[in-house]
Amino acid sequence: MNSTMTITSPNNKGQIIGILEDEIENKFEVEGEIFYEGKLTIERLSENTDVLPFTISDKLLKAHEIYLKKGVKLALSGEFRSYNRVIDGKSRLILSFFVKEVLDANSIENPNSNEIVLNGYICKEPIYRTTPFNRQICDVLVAVNRPNFNKSDYIPCIMWGRNAKLMQNQKVGTKILIVGRIQSRNYKKETSQGVFETRTAYEVSCQKLTIEGEVVKEEKQGA
Repeated sequence: MNSTMTITSPNNKGQIIGILEDEIENKFEVEGEIFYEGKLTIERLSENTDVLPFTISDKLLKAHEIYLKKGVKLALSGEFRSYNRVIDGKSRLILSFFVKEVLDANSIENPNSNEIVLNGYICKEPIYRTTPFNRQICDVLVAVNRPNFNKSDYIPCIMWGRNAKLMQNQKVGTKILIVGRIQSRNYKKETSQGVFETRTAYEVSCQKLTIEGEVVKEEKQGA
């Protein structure tokens, strides 16, 4: 296909289905509404798992008569959002799946338990690299406008193979559409005291990519 593509998909829409990892402890209040923070364990096709953070309002829980207990299965629809939080005196980008709707996990026909669509703009120069096994990877930070809120979410994304090669020379401000899944990844971080801590990063692994004015490329990354 060599025709110009026009991106018209939703800005930020996803669905995750998984098992509640632990009892809900964290909660906060915004303009009188209470929100809870939890984590879902989601299996990949490779039998590895992703542990993804989510935020849900007390109103949704009460409307669906849901009790957030360890081991409960949840199917959630919403947006993958970012916000800044000060930790140890430093501002850090925090990512969480913001729940807008609770679904019936037993009635969903789509077997894909983790899917996200992002429609945004490249806001930082892509970082392209190859692994020791000559695998192509490209890291991209995507700014996704949040309608009616006059702000954007900043979502780290990772491209593979053909998508990575296509993305490496794209300019900041280019509009792109990504279809993929949200994944978690543990890494070691050295603190100012010289101690290595295990931390978790969250990113969107791209499976299908559309660049405004470019052809659609698709890369099936092993789950």
